[in-house]
Amino acid sequence: MTEATSFASQFAAVYLNFDAVRASERAGRLAPFLPDGAEPQFGWDGLGRMSAGAIQPYDTRVVDGSNAVVTLMYQSGNRRQLLSVPVFYDPQTGRFVVSGRPGILPAPSAANLPVLPTPERDDAVERELRTPMANFFKAYAASDTASLQQYAASGVTLEGFGGAFTFVELKDLVVPLVSGATREVTATVVWGVPTGAAPSAEPTPGDPGDMSGKLEQSYVLTVVEQDGKWFVKEIRGAERSAG
Repeated sequence: MTEATSFASQFAAVYLNFDAVRASERAGRLAPFLPDGAEPQFGWDGLGRMSAGAIQPYDTRVVDGSNAVVTLMYQSGNRRQLLSVPVFYDPQTGRFVVSGRPGILPAPSAANLPVLPTPERDDAVERELRTPMANFFKAYAASDTASLQQYAASGVTLEGFGGAFTFVELKDLVVPLVSGATREVTATVVWGVPTGAAPSAEPTPGDPGDMSGKLEQSYVLTVVEQDGKWFVKEIRGAERSAG
C-alpha cells in the first residue's frame, strides 16, 4: 500500500495546514483529494490557523481490496500527533480518494528506557588515547587528509566534515576493560556549529561564520594497536548510552 500512503501523506500536508487569510488557497489544494460533492474545506469552518510538518507514515490498516486507513505521524508546535485518513482505491482507474473524515489522535509517548549497568573502564588506555583521539577529531572536522592518515589504520581511508564543524573538545572517552589489540571505544565530542552562513576556512569572532554554537555527539570507534600506537579503523554513530 505504498501508493495509498503517499496519497494520504500529500493530503495530510494540505489538510493539517490552514489559515483564515488563505482559506481559498487551501480549498483549491484539497480538491484533488476529495470525492465529488465534498465540502471544500472538508470540515474546517474557515477560522483560526494550524500548521504541521514532519509528516511520516505510521501505520496502514487494510480494510478490504479497495479500502484502507492510513495513519500518519506529524509535528505541530511541540506536539507529536497522529492523523488517521480513510482512503478508497478504484482498481479500474488506479486512483485514490479520501473516503471520509480524518481523525486526529495523540501520538504514543516515548518509551521508558531501562538503565544499563556502567561498564568497567580501562583507565590506562583511556589516558593513552585521549590526546590522539582529540587530535583525530580535530582533523576529522577539517578533513585534514594528511593528519587523518596519521591516525588511520593501515589500508583505511577516512574522510571528514570538510570544515562544516569545528572541534571544541573531547568531552568523554570510554574504553571498556577488555584485552586485545582491537577495542571499541565510545567518544563524546563537542562540535562548534555555525550561527548563520557556512563557515569560512578560518572564521573570525563576530562574523556570520563564527563557530559560536555547540553540539554534543557520540561515536563508536574501532581502534587497533600497531607498534605501540593506536589507530582508527572505523568510526560510526554510537548506540544507546550506558550507565
